[in-house]
Amino acid sequence: MSTQKKLMTNWRWWICTLLFVATTVNYLDRQVLSLTYKEFIAPEFHWTDADYGTITSLFSIFYAIACLFAGKFVDWMGTKKGYLIAIGVWSAGAVMHAACGWATAAIVPGIDSVAALRAVEAGSNVALAISTTSVYLFLLCRGILALGEAGNFPAAIKTTAEYFPKKDRAFATSIFNAGASVGALAAPLTIPPLAKAFGWEWAFIIIGGLGFIWMFFWQFMYDKPENSKHVSEAELEYIHQDDAEEAAAKAEIAKEKSIPFIQCFKYKQTWSFFFGKFFTDGVWWFFLFWAPAYFQDQFSAPASSGLGQGLIFTLYAIVTVISLFGGYLPRLFVDKRGMNPYNGRMLSMLIFAFFPLVALAAQPLGIATGSPWWPAILIGIAGAAHQSWSANIFSTVGDMFPKSTIASITGIGAMAGGLGSMIIQKVAGNLFTYAENAGSAFRFMGFEGKPAGYFIIFCYCGLAYLIAWIIMKSLVPKYKPVEV
Repeated sequence: MSTQKKLMTNWRWWICTLLFVATTVNYLDRQVLSLTYKEFIAPEFHWTDADYGTITSLFSIFYAIACLFAGKFVDWMGTKKGYLIAIGVWSAGAVMHAACGWATAAIVPGIDSVAALRAVEAGSNVALAISTTSVYLFLLCRGILALGEAGNFPAAIKTTAEYFPKKDRAFATSIFNAGASVGALAAPLTIPPLAKAFGWEWAFIIIGGLGFIWMFFWQFMYDKPENSKHVSEAELEYIHQDDAEEAAAKAEIAKEKSIPFIQCFKYKQTWSFFFGKFFTDGVWWFFLFWAPAYFQDQFSAPASSGLGQGLIFTLYAIVTVISLFGGYLPRLFVDKRGMNPYNGRMLSMLIFAFFPLVALAAQPLGIATGSPWWPAILIGIAGAAHQSWSANIFSTVGDMFPKSTIASITGIGAMAGGLGSMIIQKVAGNLFTYAENAGSAFRFMGFEGKPAGYFIIFCYCGLAYLIAWIIMKSLVPKYKPVEV
């Protein structure tokens, strides 16, 4: 045993480090637009919040649709090529954003340079042509970004299954998944300063270029464990210790009757998961896409300022720290109170559903005190509750459906979440533009103009989880696995 330990390499952890870096880059690329939109991009292209809402809403649905096929693509291409293509596509899409200004100037008649875009009179026909053209160009880039980014998690999960035995996979997954939190914390500290120092185009180019650097390391570091010169026999034996057990499990799954895709929709359990995702996923995406604009609009704290960076960093730090405890509550109910896993998860989700209600106080407290720190803290708590809710709602699929159908139901949930997110992004953008134009003529619960628009959306964000939980519980009142 001591000889085996001495000869065992640890190449699997270097591969896990690559997965962590890829996930970090994935999240950074997604955040560049939201952190440059209000301060840098909107003035240049004469965008309204409705324009930005259109772009974020369609990105959400593009990403959801791509997620349905990403896993199949990675399986078909193999882990090495599949991951290379995925990150290559999303990095190309990220970098392409930088060319949107040049392309808009080339397409719109009478515009001879990128600098001339900003000088056009606001509200003129030329300004409308600039905004319309640029929105389509950004949509193209966002579509390419979404297509590639959808491949990250399927490829990372597949790599983890190849390089780690069962007992280590959850830990390895938690390590690479932490890249999302690191990306969220690094984004406000890196992207706005880059945009301010070099121009918003270079923020897309530099952050997008990180993916191409990653591809170099992946090309030369990754091979299947049995083909890798860096993996010793002892490590290979450790990696494959579950092969016999997994082969038996796959044979057992193969014997299960699978549910045809269309027939999945006849089960109340499917609709329970569908509505749980539909009502709540958009809340997370709204905070992700609109928080920087909110702090600039309501508190004059642009993302490139020290205050703006501090607010976004604090928000995601709260999400990162608090959400770590979201997975422990169901275990407490199951282990200590003897509840079945589904009931334990649903009770936990009910508790998590109450925490987003603090978002209802974000706008009133922020305006009353004049401090943006209250909204940052309360939105962070709501975001942490979402992450805890999300982790548990995915687990309900395994509670209720046979293993042969889990992937199909998960895909349906991803579509539902994308659809819900598309709606909330589009509604928010149009509402903010309308409220801003209407001014004091638009009122809601003591707020006027755009602050009233933000408060309306915050009200939805606060109540969405309780609405979703009630619908889920009414559809599936008690634990009832699907029988095929």
